[in-house]
Amino acid sequence: MLQVNYIRENKDEVIARLSKKSFKQLDLVDKVIDLDNKRRATQAQLDNMLSQSNAMAKSIGELMRDGKKDEVEKIKQKTSLIKEDIKTLGEELSELEQHVHNSLVLLPNLAHSSVPAGVTPEENEVVLTHGDVPKLPEHALPHWELAAKYDIIDFELGVKISGAGFPVYKGKGAKLQRALINFFLDNAAKAGYDEVQPPIVINEASGFGTGQLPDKEGQMYFIGEDNLYLVPTAEVPVTNIYRDEIVKEDQLPIKNTAYTPCFRREAGSYGAHVRGLNRLHQFDKVEIVQIAHPEKSYEILEEMSEYVQTLLKKLELPYRVLRLCGGDMSFASALTYDMEVFSAAQGRWLEVSSVSNFETFQANRLKLRFKGNEGKAQLAHTLNGSALALPRIVASLLENNQTEKGIKIPEALVPYTGFEYID
Repeated sequence: MLQVNYIRENKDEVIARLSKKSFKQLDLVDKVIDLDNKRRATQAQLDNMLSQSNAMAKSIGELMRDGKKDEVEKIKQKTSLIKEDIKTLGEELSELEQHVHNSLVLLPNLAHSSVPAGVTPEENEVVLTHGDVPKLPEHALPHWELAAKYDIIDFELGVKISGAGFPVYKGKGAKLQRALINFFLDNAAKAGYDEVQPPIVINEASGFGTGQLPDKEGQMYFIGEDNLYLVPTAEVPVTNIYRDEIVKEDQLPIKNTAYTPCFRREAGSYGAHVRGLNRLHQFDKVEIVQIAHPEKSYEILEEMSEYVQTLLKKLELPYRVLRLCGGDMSFASALTYDMEVFSAAQGRWLEVSSVSNFETFQANRLKLRFKGNEGKAQLAHTLNGSALALPRIVASLLENNQTEKGIKIPEALVPYTGFEYID
């Protein structure tokens, strides 16, 4: 959530940076400022009334000591009227504060200055490309056919049990899933991330804190009777560990990693691009989260991007890094890098990670602050990234590594799988 004072003091800049994200409701900026002006005026009136009330209370005591009962009664009558005004102003102030809040939560985060202009994924900026695209045999198979051939993933069985988008992993397919999760968690530990195992359901306050609510409620699975949501990503519960917390400056950066299954309704998704593992309602992901000092967060974002790239290199997957254009960024992000791997049999790039800096946007919602030696509390910066999401990694591993002998497992993963080939 943006801060009102920043909006007031930097209105033109705010509008320009919101426009870069293709945000259309720019009139909300003026609305927030107008509402805040009314809130300030009401607060000033209330403060004045409270000051008068305090002064009268003090004068009543003095008059009582002097025995001036008639004057005391007159002041008490005025005090009674002022108390009514104070009550009315207090109610007006609360209502205005709620209106300001309700308008603020509709404003997305501001795009960082380095974010390229654009609306569609085609306008994202390719930062770098690594590795060679594998040359497959003429009759190479896409991953969904390989999954059936080697009996490692059963999409139809998932439909029977739950519905489309809920695959069943079998045999070496299940072991590959577990191997990748452990591989990612072990690498995160070596990189200094502390592992946590959070709940996979969240309450409304947690969804609000990281910006999923009220923006993405239609994409999350809702448990109505308990007013809870299934997690769309471990980012939400892990970041919310620090909701309403003041941490010490020397604790920064705080680094956490977590594995969770993730649940997304993916409403409106259809077509060939969502076939097989390309888009699921339930999938596994290892997430990395950092709480950072504002002066260090963009340096940390680059480090997180490089860390994700080391994982892709170890898995021997060709990849590219994109800096997302304003119109393709999430509601809460100030700057996002997407990592995509090349899926050889499909002949297309598949997103496997997004690494984002949210600056103070989430921290303001979370009331997450840090305090230095001088004792002043200020908002921290939050960052997170997929490290990594499994489905498209698995799709690319299967397609890119298919041989006559079977599907070759990358060398770094063999100690985790216990086998060199899926055959």
